Amino acid sequence: MKLLIATAASLFALASTPVQADETITITRAGSQPSNKGPAQFFTGSVRVDPLFAANAPSRTSGGLVTFEPGARSAWHTHPVGQILIVTAGKGLVQRWDGGIEEIRPGDVVRIPPGVKHWHGASPTTGMSHIAIQEAVDGRNVDWLEQVSDEQYRK
Repeated sequence: MKLLIATAASLFALASTPVQADETITITRAGSQPSNKGPAQFFTGSVRVDPLFAANAPSRTSGGLVTFEPGARSAWHTHPVGQILIVTAGKGLVQRWDGGIEEIRPGDVVRIPPGVKHWHGASPTTGMSHIAIQEAVDGRNVDWLEQVSDEQYRK
């Protein structure tokens, strides 16, 4: 009985602890942030980037919805802490530097390890959208490299 009373008193004390002002829930409404065109130095073809969330300290993780028109793709790049892609629509492709091209479809989750040189984009005939999630180190979440050539893309 004493244990039951002590447990109940502890739970009551925890439940009555005031919530700090910085512990609020925030909602970023869909469409409240402007879309951006994927820069030609980092993408081939028509690409739209819709920011979803920025890194908010102490978190270093950010995410965006990236939409590739048919044939569009990223340049080769790496991420210091890796990247997660969640395919939401269409048919896409992903490739690591020393590997074959893999097809990706809605519902697929692609985990790219830290420092792995890779690219991703739409198939030649079908557009693709994915949510990209990455973490920054010293304020940097990607290192862009050379463009994916048409020959590399068509393999």
